[in-house]
Amino acid sequence: MRVTSRALRTKVTPARAFSVLAHHNASRGLPPPAMLSGDWFSSGAVLAPSVTISPGDFPACTEIDAPPGVVGGGWFGHLAYDLADPSGRSGALPASAWGWADHVLRWSASGVCYLESLDGGGPSVSTMESLLASAPPPVSWSAGPLRRPLPSEHRDAVKACVHAIEAGELFQANICSRFTGTFAGSPAALFAAGISSLAPRRAAFLSGVWGSVVSFSPELFLARHGRAVSSTPIKGTLPRRGPADAGNALLLRQSTKDVAENVMITDLVRNDLGRVCEVGSVTVPSLLRVRPAPGVWHLDSTVTGTLRPSVTDSDLLAATFPPGSVTGAPKIRALDLIAALEPCGRGVYTGAVGLLSPAAGLELNVAIRTFEIASGAISLGVGGGITADSDPEAEWQECLHKAAPLERLLAGVEQ
Repeated sequence: MRVTSRALRTKVTPARAFSVLAHHNASRGLPPPAMLSGDWFSSGAVLAPSVTISPGDFPACTEIDAPPGVVGGGWFGHLAYDLADPSGRSGALPASAWGWADHVLRWSASGVCYLESLDGGGPSVSTMESLLASAPPPVSWSAGPLRRPLPSEHRDAVKACVHAIEAGELFQANICSRFTGTFAGSPAALFAAGISSLAPRRAAFLSGVWGSVVSFSPELFLARHGRAVSSTPIKGTLPRRGPADAGNALLLRQSTKDVAENVMITDLVRNDLGRVCEVGSVTVPSLLRVRPAPGVWHLDSTVTGTLRPSVTDSDLLAATFPPGSVTGAPKIRALDLIAALEPCGRGVYTGAVGLLSPAAGLELNVAIRTFEIASGAISLGVGGGITADSDPEAEWQECLHKAAPLERLLAGVEQ
């Protein structure tokens, strides 16, 4: 398999290119684009101009030699939390869906757009430049306010989780609620608006006849390049009151409860990766870093390792999925407790979305801050880590802080 990468002369932002291609494909009955935006494969965005994403198992992919930084193409898709739900519940979208793209547009960190392909797939540079030069038409969406569960329902689940922690059953669990509503119009327009106004680090868009995943995640689940693997779990949150707000950032780093959340999950991720990595290779190069995300400050840590020679991507996922930051510790007991305390399945939420490329490796986000759209309905999962020190009302307020920027986006309110 041969990979090529050619720079485009056309200067176009990823959001505009995505909007142009989404309209072009819809008007011609072609499959929609898929996109990763933010910080993916050391690039600013990776866009498959048109890809058929269908329900199916996680794909196998044979690595090829490619220049550093080149993506070329690959499998775009998602893995839903449903795959690990011990109760067998499922959401409206497929538990696993993937689609092959033999060419992509990739924006470098400096903003240069490249047309890349595997085995000569895709259009010529001049054809793509002409297409991207067209103006995207105005497209929009409409959605009623998201319906929230009763706050008491979430508070009661948090209390029950704290009691389980006090009884010694586990150290931490992630307890979530689901906001739901109606949706009409273009999921692609919602995604384009969100990446422009929210600038999330790990945004992703997938769509098919089954529905759409519109993810504005800030969190990396897995990055595997060659045999090197890393994960950056987020645990610990406080509201962020504007770009200049540094007070809550300091408070977050000093919070005993939030620091404990993060350290426990970082240790869980170390254990997960240790099951498939070379002995002694798993390290934590970054611990308890405070970083901004839409509407909130987060604590994150990074765990790295070197996979053993025989370990496949499927083996890596078997050892680590679902992400530790959205389950708990110990993970198996947390999965059972989540199934008992949450009233409905999570769907794609807290699963993973991303790309498996033969040229560039594997990168997956954690599917948080993620809309799931199907059959005129939209849902948004929100939640947080519960420890022995958790206050039920504060945990509910954390859910609202996380949801607020996405609810404003959905309502068309300027961010």
